[in-house]
Amino acid sequence: MHGSSRPPRSVLKAGNRLLLAFPIALFVFALATDITYLRTAELQWTNFSAWSIAIALVSGALALAFALVGALFSFRSRRRGPRLLYAAALAVMCILGLINAFKHSQDGWSSVGFFGVVLSALTAGAALLAGVIAYSGALDERAA
Repeated sequence: MHGSSRPPRSVLKAGNRLLLAFPIALFVFALATDITYLRTAELQWTNFSAWSIAIALVSGALALAFALVGALFSFRSRRRGPRLLYAAALAVMCILGLINAFKHSQDGWSSVGFFGVVLSALTAGAALLAGVIAYSGALDERAA
């Protein structure tokens, strides 16, 4: 033990990136299933979207919690800016994802529509932005 109250950075980094992989994949999948629903009008695609969004929200919220802990422990470091930007991207992703989940919980035919696809696209874009920030190395201490 190092005698420090700070969690090991490698645990935060690994947990954060592992959890972030799910919302990236699932929000993009939800966008694809929304587009497929609009092209085919097969209601089962809305179920795929709704479940994908729900699972992505759970893992996205956990990734946000890891990001906030990481930002809190590095608040006085030079890497504060990218960590706060990353946490903000995850927060936007979670907020848009929650609104998207509410939209997809509507009754069958009205659950997607143009607004649902736009919400899915914005949510997937926020997830991809968070992924670019996380996987680009901007959050690494050595990148300073």
